[in-house]
Amino acid sequence: MKPQTGIVRLKQFQLRERHRQLTQLETMTSEFERMAANLEAQIAAEEAKAGITDTSNVAYPTFALAARGRRDNLLASISNLHAQTEDAEHKLQQAQAELEHAQALEKRDGGQNTAKDESIVFIQRRAIIG
Repeated sequence: MKPQTGIVRLKQFQLRERHRQLTQLETMTSEFERMAANLEAQIAAEEAKAGITDTSNVAYPTFALAARGRRDNLLASISNLHAQTEDAEHKLQQAQAELEHAQALEKRDGGQNTAKDESIVFIQRRAIIG
């Protein structure tokens, strides 16, 4: 195997890993947004049932108050995930550029050492076999 091929394979692996991370962040973001929307609906239903929407009122439903806290935490997490997603997109673009650079180097150097590399591999195989 040529050394450049190993570099290209490494860069391909890194690109796939960055893409996986980005997909995971996007999935988490959409899941958190869905959960926040569900909590918002539950809060509205609880407030409608109690007839109280003022959170400072002593009779405000405890469930709605707790759900508000969970929803606020989810919204903060969503904001954090958006920042992480932007960073992951930037890293994905960097990995893509590095892969393209490695492929260009491999293409440029592709035919120069092929015969030498193949003969070395053949000799190494013969040495292993016996």
